Amino acid sequence: MIDEPNGAANGSRNGARERAPEPLVVRGKSAEKTAPFSPDSGRPSPFPLFDGGEIGTTPRSRAHREDEPRRPEWLKIQLSTGDNFTGVKKMLEGLKLHTVCQEARCPNIYECWSDRTATFMIFGDVCTRHCTFCAVSRGAPGALDPEEPLHVAEAIRHLGLAHAVITSVNRDDLEDGGSLHFAETIRESRRLNPECRLEVLIPDFCGEEAVFVNVLAAQPDVLNHNTETVERLYSKVRPDADYRGSMRLLARAAEEKRRRAGAGKPPLLVKSGIMLGLGETRSEILATLGDLRHSDVDIVTIGQYLSPSRKHLGVEKYYRPEEFESLRVDALALGFRFVESGPLVRSSYHARRHAEGAS
Repeated sequence: MIDEPNGAANGSRNGARERAPEPLVVRGKSAEKTAPFSPDSGRPSPFPLFDGGEIGTTPRSRAHREDEPRRPEWLKIQLSTGDNFTGVKKMLEGLKLHTVCQEARCPNIYECWSDRTATFMIFGDVCTRHCTFCAVSRGAPGALDPEEPLHVAEAIRHLGLAHAVITSVNRDDLEDGGSLHFAETIRESRRLNPECRLEVLIPDFCGEEAVFVNVLAAQPDVLNHNTETVERLYSKVRPDADYRGSMRLLARAAEEKRRRAGAGKPPLLVKSGIMLGLGETRSEILATLGDLRHSDVDIVTIGQYLSPSRKHLGVEKYYRPEEFESLRVDALALGFRFVESGPLVRSSYHARRHAEGAS
């Protein structure tokens, strides 16, 4: 893992700077050394988006990273686009649904769709945030589709899912952050699929508890909110979010978990996930896992960050499978009920196994 930040190499680096300008990014250098782009700064974004819009990002891109390591063998995947894959794709297109599998360019899409599973993404496919790691489009989103909750429920029924994951883009343009629409999607999915376990992967709703409780009131079975990275890197990785706010949201979900248990209602599992390879240290990873346990999170996922394009944040390090296993052991020792840790792990990957393992 990346060593703790220190000044041991300052002499050699200072000498290098006398000979040539310091590069924008040095492999292994802490992410806070570069300033993030802000849409309110009056400066143009350094990279265009795929659709011609703008993305809030830093110069930490593969376009500036000739020394970024090549992806190792353990990150190679097998492509499978058989009948099941094609069937899922056509069904989603017919119902005008989006999936995080597509929008976030998930490396597991071929495996999951071939197994007839998908993570549904509601609120459209345009996000109002400027996260520097994410492939989802940014810009001015359109109106919510009132038929979307029903269409998601129909897709779950069509696929015959025992465990369904519903996530969303951020909609900071909406007064309630889209929480009522999210709640309606949960209720409609429950109505058409009463035996299906429903997991929701939610945004932070700008820390507004009065908004967040709309989702809790719909009684999902698993509530997931991804922490994404360590606290030190938040301003560079998630410039519109707040690390402590995410911890408070998860702690509030845990309160609902305990309330349900005391009232004899169906249980709630609380879940979060982090990605590695952005410049974090091992001690920071363990501190983040400790914060998640302090918030009474039950399930944690730990995976490798993969830069979706040259326009996005670059990779500082590719962690080896044995490093992920070591972190899994450490996380279990902290008291998590289930830990999924590996290079290709994503928060929704094998989500059914996560819930069953923690139940």
